[in-house]
Amino acid sequence: MWQEKGAVSQGGRIMAKSKPKQARAWQRMLSGRRLDLLDPTPMDIEIEDIAHGLAFVARWNGQTKGDYAYSVAEHSLLVEALFGRLVPSTEPKWRLAALLHDAPEYVIGDMISPVKNAVGPGYEELDERLTAAIHIRFGLPAKTPTLIKTQIKKADTLSAWLEATEIAGFSVAESDRLFGKADPSVLQGHSISLRPPLQVREAFTARHKALLAEIG
Repeated sequence: MWQEKGAVSQGGRIMAKSKPKQARAWQRMLSGRRLDLLDPTPMDIEIEDIAHGLAFVARWNGQTKGDYAYSVAEHSLLVEALFGRLVPSTEPKWRLAALLHDAPEYVIGDMISPVKNAVGPGYEELDERLTAAIHIRFGLPAKTPTLIKTQIKKADTLSAWLEATEIAGFSVAESDRLFGKADPSVLQGHSISLRPPLQVREAFTARHKALLAEIG
């Protein structure tokens, strides 16, 4: 008896094989929003969720000195400050982009570079979809211009150098080899801050609000 591909015979009857149930790909946020990780929409993104999530995500897999984990929210605040020093004449909207450069990690977590390399392009694609939705939610272009992205990356690398030498147990020589030699004039006055997560959450939210006010 001829059967359609994917069909099964039961008691002489041809029955269509049911499609496998799709795994859940959304997460409920404290705000009540339900964010689809595979198809995120700007309307399901709230800054309070981002700030809370990033304040509880540890950089360096938590392998840092101090009484508190060094969070992605704290890192983001430092990167935005360093970006402002590198490009003092930049528009406020690009400082906002710097503050939000790791925002997707509020739902997908922070992976150290060796793990990202092992995971492959899937992580990057998910990161890009979330970044686009977050940017649109706060009035930024879905994709950051290449020049701005390069400048933010430079600030990000400077932050990594500082974190590595101050709290992650790297020597200056190791940090220079991994991240390049840091410009002392850019880092002057900046140091690693370790605060309770709720304080960092409030600082991140306040900075976001201030930048939105500047943008107008």
